[in-house]
Amino acid sequence: MSLHVTFWGTRGSSPTPGHRTRIFGGNTSCVSVESGDQVFICDAGTGMRDLGMRLIRDKRLPFEGHLFISHSHWDHIQGFPFFSPVYIPGNTLHVYDPAGREKRVYDLLSGQMRGDYFPVDFSSLNAHILPDRLEEVGRSIGGVHVSALMLNHPGGSYAYRFDTGEQIVVYATDNEIDTELDTSADPSLPRAIPERFVNFARGADLLIADAQYTEEEYPSKSGWGHSRVFTAVDFAIEAGCKQLALFHHDPMHSDADVQQIEVAARARVARRGSNLVVFAAREGLELRYR
Repeated sequence: MSLHVTFWGTRGSSPTPGHRTRIFGGNTSCVSVESGDQVFICDAGTGMRDLGMRLIRDKRLPFEGHLFISHSHWDHIQGFPFFSPVYIPGNTLHVYDPAGREKRVYDLLSGQMRGDYFPVDFSSLNAHILPDRLEEVGRSIGGVHVSALMLNHPGGSYAYRFDTGEQIVVYATDNEIDTELDTSADPSLPRAIPERFVNFARGADLLIADAQYTEEEYPSKSGWGHSRVFTAVDFAIEAGCKQLALFHHDPMHSDADVQQIEVAARARVARRGSNLVVFAAREGLELRYR
C-alpha cells in the first residue's frame, strides 16, 4: 500500500489571497491523504473547494470520502459548503468526530449553511453525509488504521495518524505544545516535547505540524493555541519522523516570511545533527510514500 498526500490549504486563522502568498498559498487548512480508492480529508478549510474540483475533473465518481475535522473553528470548516461532491447524488461523505459526539460535527457543518450564513441549506445536499465515530484507539478503514489524539487548543482539537503498516502520515495542526514547556529556557536547547505527542507521531514518514509562530511572535500570542516553529522541529526530531511539513502559516506571514522560517527551521535541524527533512507546506504540493 502507499499514501498520497496533497496540500489544498496551508494557511491558518484566515484566508489570505493575494500577491504576498502566491508561493505557499492563502487557502485555509485542508489536506488529502489517499490510499488506493480511499480518500481521507483532513479539515474542511477553504482549500477543500479545490479538492472537490479535482475529484470531479478526474471523474472520481461516485465518490466515497472520509472527513476528519481537527476542530470546529472557522478556518477548518468554512470550505465545506463549497465542496462540490456533496451536491452530487450517489456520493458519500463520512464525517468523523473523535470525541464520540457524532452529531456535534455534523450539526456544526450543517449550521453554517443556514439561511443567515449561506444561500443553500444543508438539507439540499444530494450526497449522503454520514456522521461517524472514531475512538482514540482508532479503526481500520480500507486497510489504513486511523487513530486520533487530543491536542492543546482552545475548545479542543485532534491530531490524526494514518498507518498502512508500512507508511505513516500524521496530521497535527492547531496544537500549542509550548504551554507544557518552560518557555523561559534557553531557546537554543532541545525542548522536552510531551511523551503523548512523541508517541503518537513516532516513526512517521511525514508529520504535518502546527508551526504558526516564530520565537519572537509567540510571547504576545501565548494561549492562542499554536506552536513555535522550533518546537515543531523538536517534536519531529524526538518522534523520529522522516519529514516535517511546517503548517498553519500565520496570515500575517508573506511568502518571503515563510521562506525565512523554512531556512531557520532547517538550520535548527542541522544544529541538532538530525537527518530530518523539513519544509514549509505549500498549496498544490503532492507527496507519495511507498
